Formats: sequence, C-alpha cells, structure tokens
Amino acid sequence: QVQVAESGGGLVQAGESLRLSCAVSGITYRTFVMSWFRQAPGKDREFVACISWSGGVTVYADSVKGRFTISRDNAKNTLYLQMNSLKPEDTAVYYCAASVRNSGSYPSAYDYWGSGTQVTVSS
Repeated sequence: QVQVAESGGGLVQAGESLRLSCAVSGITYRTFVMSWFRQAPGKDREFVACISWSGGVTVYADSVKGRFTISRDNAKNTLYLQMNSLKPEDTAVYYCAASVRNSGSYPSAYDYWGSGTQVTVSS
C-alpha cells in the first residue's frame, strides 16, 4: 500500500521559514520524480517545485524561485521543501506528489498524492 504523508506545516509570520517533509512508502521511491504543489482557498492547485529521481535536476515556479529549495533523501524515502522569506501569498495547503514519469508541473500526471499540510503566513 502506497503512503504519502506531509508534515511540517504551521503558522508563521512573513519573512520567517518553514521546512516541509514528505515521507513515502510502498513504492520504489528512488525511481520516482517528486514534486510539491499547493492550493489556496478558491484557487486551482499550482505547481511549486519538482526534483528528478537522483536529485540532480530541480525546477521551480517563478513565484518561489530563490526562496524555496526542494531536496530528497532516497535513503530515507523522504522529500523536503525548505521555504524561506515566506510571504502571505504563500498561504496554502501544500501537497507532495510522486510520478513514474517526468510529469513536470501537471497535477493530473502524478500517480500518488499526500493529503496535504497547511501553511499559513501572516503579515
């Protein structure tokens, strides 16, 4: 059974940092492309960042480039998102997703999803 579980969300003030984690089990984690998406109330789910199976290639949405860092530990089957200089517009539920293909920024192409973790940034 595949399990994808995000953690690390919370309430912070603008300018502060958070680190999200995503623990994955039930798949050969090291062969999956992993991504973070987010969804704010009333908005569509949007791409945040993705990382190749080896960790050698990363892609970011323009809105988070230079502030967020995606990384993975294949020995621990865990994905991370370091979020610095947080802004109120980063407030959303953050989701971890896994894909056997190079699915990039397309949510519908991902195979497995977590249930999300809430990030709230106050001004």
